[in-house]
Amino acid sequence: MKTIFDKETRDGLISRINLLDENSKPQWGKMNVYQMLKHCTLSEEMYLGIKTYKRTFIGRLFGKVALNGMLRDDSPLGKNAPTVPHCKVTEQNGDVAAQKKQWIELVEEYGKTSKTDFEHSFFGKMTRKQMGQLAYKHVDHHLRQFSN
Repeated sequence: MKTIFDKETRDGLISRINLLDENSKPQWGKMNVYQMLKHCTLSEEMYLGIKTYKRTFIGRLFGKVALNGMLRDDSPLGKNAPTVPHCKVTEQNGDVAAQKKQWIELVEEYGKTSKTDFEHSFFGKMTRKQMGQLAYKHVDHHLRQFSN
């Protein structure tokens, strides 16, 4: 299974991110390109431990089961999956180029971190392997959403 900790995989994702611009349109979902870029930036900050959030109650009940289901194979994440509250973006407009640059910088951070334990506000404690696979699937999901 692909992982964001693999340089070749990261480079491929970054190439796909670079194809996005202010005219990119979603194939599904409610987010415009700016909102998606900001959402992914917020998600990477949580995954990398730059920002931390308390684990949700519902996550304590169902998080591990949901994580295991998501990581059982190489299949992409489903369309219109729920978003953790602190990664929802309500502002409609922003600097697409700046947000894209910030997201790419965060994706590159996965190649620099030696971190082995991660905490997700829904899934809870995660291993490096789990986080690498989830982060890859999340980026891939949103790039597919915008046909990249």
